[in-house]
Amino acid sequence: MAITYNNLYLDLRRRFRAAGAFDPTRAARELICSAAGKTYEEFVRDSRLYAPPETEREANALAERYLSGEPVAYLIGEWEFYGVPLDISRAVLIPRPDTEVLAARAIEMAQAYHEPRVLDLCAGSGCIGLALAKHVPDARVLLGELDEEAIKVCRQNIRRNEMSGRVSVMRVNALEKPPRQIGEFDVIVSNPPYIPTADIETLDTSVRNHEPRLALDGGADGLDFYRAICERWRDALRPAGKLLFEVGIGQADAVLRMMRAGGFGDVQIVKDLGDIPRVVCGTRWDTV
Repeated sequence: MAITYNNLYLDLRRRFRAAGAFDPTRAARELICSAAGKTYEEFVRDSRLYAPPETEREANALAERYLSGEPVAYLIGEWEFYGVPLDISRAVLIPRPDTEVLAARAIEMAQAYHEPRVLDLCAGSGCIGLALAKHVPDARVLLGELDEEAIKVCRQNIRRNEMSGRVSVMRVNALEKPPRQIGEFDVIVSNPPYIPTADIETLDTSVRNHEPRLALDGGADGLDFYRAICERWRDALRPAGKLLFEVGIGQADAVLRMMRAGGFGDVQIVKDLGDIPRVVCGTRWDTV
């Protein structure tokens, strides 16, 4: 029986709500648009039209995969972060709203410099660095990432957002000292892996079974990357340069202490919209 785009959307939304999906409205909208090959504006325009049978079949197939635990962003291959459209693959984490708190603070700090040089370390999709480049037009941004597949996603996103003149990507290991040729930065921002190894198996199945373990596993206590970056990457910052981290629940105080011990002053903790300490940031002192 023929069904309109709008009724197909309403049916998916009802199913997602019944299953307790986090954001059933957005999930239904994104999957319908993907199945139909339409933008959201085109979907609204055509909402009263009948969907072709193949579109209905594709939408229902995507819905079944979503209900089995596959995240929407991986199903459709893209997502948006801080106003930046991004290609997304299973090689990278899906950008979260919580990370926009980190992006906002990094943008604010970068705006204090003239033509700032910025490093997004453990870049993943490049979401933070690209958001910063969009909102700080005179910034020069380097996306630092270890995984080759994630680097491919970074390159795709640089091209997609037409930022090849101001944003580049380089293969680096955040657990090791930076290569000498990387130079110095005014701002280093990082959302590193921070889940304790033993906790990964307790994560929601959509994360545990689908998102890359390399981007989740922060070592036994979840703090391996914070220790390494504070100890080994300080000299990649210019004097009075800024270092910003996203942290997991319960990690802010430990990261604050690491930064102070590593030669950073004016260390601050910023809470997210859920009143959870989410960002720790500080300034490189000239002496330790």
